[in-house]
Amino acid sequence: MSVDIDTVKRVARLARIAVTEEEAGRMTGELNTILGFVEQLGEVDVSGVEPMTSVIPMEMKKREDRVTDGGKAADIVANAPATEENFFLVPKVVE
Repeated sequence: MSVDIDTVKRVARLARIAVTEEEAGRMTGELNTILGFVEQLGEVDVSGVEPMTSVIPMEMKKREDRVTDGGKAADIVANAPATEENFFLVPKVVE
C-alpha cells in the first residue's frame, strides 16, 4: 500500500492541518516508509506466540470478584438533610 500526494493533502485537510506542497511531498515519502514497515510486520510468523501484556513477564493483579455495598453507605448519607436506613429521603414531587 502506498499513498500519493493527493491522499496526504486529503488526510491533512480532514485533520485540519495546514500543509504546503513541499511538506506534502515530504510527508508522502515518510508515510510510505511507515506503511512499508507495517507491511513487513504482517509477514512475521507469530503462530504459537502468546500475547503479552508487557515486555517483561508479569502476572496481572487480580482481586476477588464480589458484590459489596462498599462499606461507605453511612459516610455517603452523612451530609444529607434527611436519611433513613442509609437511604436519602426526598420530598414527593409526583402525586
